[in-house]
Parts: sequence; structure tokens; C-alpha cells
Amino acid sequence: MEATSVPIPRLASGFRRFGRFILHELRPKGKILTPFNVITGVIVAVGAVLLAIRFIWGLGSITNLSQDVPWGLWIGFDVVTGVAFAGGAYVVTFMVYILGQDKYHPIVRVTVLNGFLAYVFYAGALLLDLGRPWNVINPIIGNSFGVSSVLFLVAWHFLLYMVAEAVEFSPAVAEWLGWDRLRKLLKGLTVGAVIFGITLSTLHQSGLGALYLMAKPKIHPLWYSEFIPILFLVSSVFAGLSMVIFEGTITQKVFRHRVGRSLRASHDGIVLGLARVCAGTMFVYLFLQLLVFVHEQRWAYLGTGWGAWYLIELGGFVILPAVLFMTALRDRNLRLTRVAAVLTLVGILINRLNVSVIAFNWYAAERYFPTWMEIVVTLAVISVELWVFRWIVNRMPVLDFARHDDSDELRARVAGPPVAYQTQE
Repeated sequence: MEATSVPIPRLASGFRRFGRFILHELRPKGKILTPFNVITGVIVAVGAVLLAIRFIWGLGSITNLSQDVPWGLWIGFDVVTGVAFAGGAYVVTFMVYILGQDKYHPIVRVTVLNGFLAYVFYAGALLLDLGRPWNVINPIIGNSFGVSSVLFLVAWHFLLYMVAEAVEFSPAVAEWLGWDRLRKLLKGLTVGAVIFGITLSTLHQSGLGALYLMAKPKIHPLWYSEFIPILFLVSSVFAGLSMVIFEGTITQKVFRHRVGRSLRASHDGIVLGLARVCAGTMFVYLFLQLLVFVHEQRWAYLGTGWGAWYLIELGGFVILPAVLFMTALRDRNLRLTRVAAVLTLVGILINRLNVSVIAFNWYAAERYFPTWMEIVVTLAVISVELWVFRWIVNRMPVLDFARHDDSDELRARVAGPPVAYQTQE
């Protein structure tokens, strides 16, 4: 009895210390009444009231959705566009852990964190759009699997990818908690999570495009094509990396006290390297768009208003930013790179909304337009996501972590034979 009772006080003491640590970490750091906090606080408060109305009186109480237009802003932006913006996670982890591009290692954790939070919040936004949100778990538990639907695949891809990203980011959580043994264990799982996550990303990025293959009569011919899944996949590469450039610029200023020496020293080279990848994939995307345009014989539509809108999307938000990326690379101009990244993000937003909202039911006499309440709820979701991101970055080793031997060790496991490496701090 004595031998078994000795650890109990230690265990209780450990739980108390852990509880005090968590309570301490939950406290706000810095000023509370800042312009950002006030503005987002109001948005979140109004959004919470609107969501209460939505769940009590139904979708029609705050949205313009109907039987003819069941998918609106919450799907077109929160999910279809948001998932493309989160594509940087699978691209960066592929470059670092599979291709061995070590210079991007300092941004791995923050990119994975951004991707994970985006999937959690944007997948969570699906619950807002479902008439019976409790049915969202049906594909998982086997109640009306719906295996004949593309949504069945998308649901599983979303779930599994969020798990994979959680595993990829888990070493940072273990370091924050001071659990070194667990961190080493979780590091050993990272290689599998990275490969699994990359595979899932290529599937669900294209899978979102595959959803619209079944809506051929409803999408304007300038935006419909059998190549939509491929176009969605390719565009997610430069969309995700442009978001990394955009967020990295803000992070360097807002969280400069948390940015480590490694990231600070390599930031410019990282941005230019990402710009090079963006430019290359954008020219691939442009070639595919032109191929589809010629193959589908869309010339007759160019003389219409829809044709002008199509040319604006392609010329102003694909060709122009691609040229700007190339110019920025030649001149090593970081400011121009950021401008190109912003234009690219706007272009992805326009393209995804064209497919899912603007050019959807384009022939209808009464068109869907989101209510101000739908917009506020979307802004509230983004605001809460930013709060969570700020809380994690201010506490966990995301931007200031020492460069461990993760990348070398993971590549060694992927390649097979062991390699010699040195730990760099």
C-alpha cells in the first residue's frame, strides 16, 4: 500500500501545477482595449447574436439562401475559397520535408498552424450552412454514408487532413508544455503525417472542384470545364503561397517580438523563393486556362459582359501578378512581391466566387446576393480565427523555435538509408 500511495501526492501536485500553468497562459498578454480588439469584439458579438437567430429560426432568418440557391457566401468563401488560401501548408511541408528545401524550414510551423486553423474554422463554418447541422457526422459514423457523393470524400479528406496537421503541429504544443519525451515521440510521427497530409491535400483541393462537375447546366460556360478539379489543385499552390507571403508580412510586424533569429535572417530569401514558385505555377495555370478556353471553343462569349468579366479575372489577377512576381524576382523587390501576392489572393477569391456564386445560376432572373448578416458572420469567424492564432503565437514556439534536426531526420526516413546530420540551434 505504501509503495502504491507514494506517487499519488506527486500526481496531484503535478495536476495542480499544470492547472496553474494553463490558467496563467489563458490570461491576456498586452493591452485589451486596442483598435483591433474593439473592432473584432463588436463583430464577434454581433455575429454570435446572428448565429443564435439562425439556429433558432433557421437559415432563412438571416440569409438569402433558398431551394434554388442552397450554397451561398458561407460555402463560396468560407470553404471553397478558404481551403485554397490554406494550401500553403501542404506546399511548404512538401518543399521542406520531401524536397529538402531547408531555407523554408523557419516558416513550417506558422504555415501549418495557419492551415490547421483555417480548416478547423472553415470546416466548422459548414455547420452554419447545414439545415440540420447534427447530420454533419453521418459520413463518419456510417449513418447514411452517402458513398456515391463527392461530399463523402471531401468530408473524410477534411477530417483526416485536420488530424494530420494537428500531428504535424503537435511538437510545438509539447515544447510549450515542457514535455520533451512526448515531443520526441510526436516528431517520430511527423513524417507519416506530412506524407499523409500532402496526399489528402491533393485529393480534396481537386475534390472541391469535382463538386461542381455535377453543376454543368448551372455554371456559366466560361467557368465550367471538366478540368475544374485540376485547375482548383494548381491554383491552390500559388493561392496558398501568396497567403503565406501576405501573412508573413503582417506577422513580421505584429509579432516581431516573437520572431526568431533564423526566420528574421532568412525572411527575404523565403519570400523571393515563394514568389518564384508562385510565378511558375501561375504560368502553368494560365496555360491550362487557355487550353480549356480553346478546347471548349468559348470565343463567342468574349463579346458579352461575362466575357469582359472573365478577361478581367484572367488578365488582371493571373497574368498581371505573374508578371509582377517575375519582375520582383529580377529586381529582388519585396514590396512588389507583396503587391503581387495580394492581387493573386483577390484573383483566387474572384475565381472561386465566380464558380460557386457569381456565375452560378447566371441565367436566373433573380440572383443571389448575401445579406449583411451573412457577411458579418463570415467576418466573425475570421475574427475568432485571428484571436486563436494570436493566442498560440504569443505562447508557443511557432516563430521563434530553434531549428532542430527535424527536416534531416524526416528526409532520411523517406529516402531510406540513414544519413549523418548535425543539430543546429
